[in-house]
Amino acid sequence: MHSTVEHRCDVLIIGSGAAGLSLALKLAEHCQIIVLSKSSLAEGSTRYAQGGIAAVFDEDDSIESHVKDTLDAGAGLCDEQAVHFTASRARSCMQWLIDFGMPFDQLTNAHDGEQKYHLTREGGHSHRRILHAADATGEAVQVTLIEAVKQHPNIHIFERYNAVDLIKSKSEPNQLLGAYVWNRKHEHVEVIRSKFTALATGGASKVYQYTSNPDVSSGDGIAMAWRAGCSVANMEFNQFHPTCLFHPEARNFLISEALRGEGAFLCHADGTPFMQKFDERGDLAPRDIVARAIDYEMKRLGADCMYLDISHKPADFIKKHFPNIYRKCRALGIDITRQPIPVVPAAHYSCGGVVTDFNAKTDIDNLYALGEVAYTGLHGANRMASNSLLECIVFAHSAADHIIERLSDNDSNEDIQPWDESQVGDSDEEVIIQHNWHELRLFMWDYVGIVRTDKRLARAQHRIELLKQEVEEYYSYFRVSNNLLELRNLLTVAELIVKCAQQRKESRGLHYNLDYPDLLENPSPSVIPGKVTK
Repeated sequence: MHSTVEHRCDVLIIGSGAAGLSLALKLAEHCQIIVLSKSSLAEGSTRYAQGGIAAVFDEDDSIESHVKDTLDAGAGLCDEQAVHFTASRARSCMQWLIDFGMPFDQLTNAHDGEQKYHLTREGGHSHRRILHAADATGEAVQVTLIEAVKQHPNIHIFERYNAVDLIKSKSEPNQLLGAYVWNRKHEHVEVIRSKFTALATGGASKVYQYTSNPDVSSGDGIAMAWRAGCSVANMEFNQFHPTCLFHPEARNFLISEALRGEGAFLCHADGTPFMQKFDERGDLAPRDIVARAIDYEMKRLGADCMYLDISHKPADFIKKHFPNIYRKCRALGIDITRQPIPVVPAAHYSCGGVVTDFNAKTDIDNLYALGEVAYTGLHGANRMASNSLLECIVFAHSAADHIIERLSDNDSNEDIQPWDESQVGDSDEEVIIQHNWHELRLFMWDYVGIVRTDKRLARAQHRIELLKQEVEEYYSYFRVSNNLLELRNLLTVAELIVKCAQQRKESRGLHYNLDYPDLLENPSPSVIPGKVTK
């Protein structure tokens, strides 16, 4: 058994998107930070976010209106305090981002020449309040944060590292000592010892066959936190983005909701609009309603996709506001200024996650979770458009403030058990992992997708149990690999999704069960308590 490489820092941040990098920047003047990135620093869900970030910048808008819209979209399950906490901090957090050079689109007032931010509108919003950088806001956020992070000497970037598991203290069960991490380049496990650890790993949409998310969205943080004993909640609420591009060469390209905000409408192949018969808000209904409507129409007609049409708008307007979508579609032979875009729903966002307070602290004293990995109560049964990047930055700020207050409190010299690979060998059947991977994603799509039943959930649960046995056995005998680690985590997350879905005896927001089509009068979050010893 070779000696395990050990790194030390004050704060270990697992994940390098908007949440992780914002936290690193807020902490950088106070301590030494390691940021773990599973792929390259630029990869992750933040980069692919198109629409923008919701914040009240218009004098005709109000924080109360932002709160009400979020509560309405959340279908009666949002924590009102969490919503107000987030909306009331939105403007100051966006100003912090702007001060780092974030290039939100601006307009020049024709009367007085004054520059103002261009605000767009998306489904569920009663006002124009979406700050954006054309139709590639997430990429602009990622680039802005990366440039700032790379300039700070206290932030150390570990690219191409998978977190394997959190390391719990044996003497203090409610404390972590750090994490085991897998160096993908050298293919061995190392230790990172830290006073505090923050999970900013994103969501788990890769558990589904069709997803708008990048390959790294495999629920790692949720699974690790659960194994360490943290509670999770509302895992049944998987948001399916209504409009993913339907094309064999564009497996996960998102068509932003902002198109519908600017007048695009959903229609059949013959151009007939259909959203008005599902909701009086038509094409600007919240995402859960729109996704179910598209799913229903596809099944009713036996169609492979529906269509999104913005071709009635001037070509120059389309190219100016949606340059990336225009270019991508044009490269695939679709001219969106002249023809509708073929679209299908795809798994997009995990509204549930690791339970935290408003400081982003979990059940474990020195473990934080922020961004899509966390359950804060903000999103309820359905996330409103453009509240996701906002949540990342707001809770990064509150987590940083809380950690800074406690930096001098938390230090342990307890020995960490080295990683032992003496009893394992190299995998001789990597194809087993691939087969299990495909089976999981397919049955989750079929049985735990946009529309569910008790029988489908039970079938999924049975298959998950069989796959977990296989994978745990595999994990015991062979050295870790990226695919093995991700499959192990996705199976844990799939099990949590099914358990939460089985708890909910109603249809609400993103969870639609044909056996329970009605709403309960007094709904509550679906919580699976953790096993942390206090």
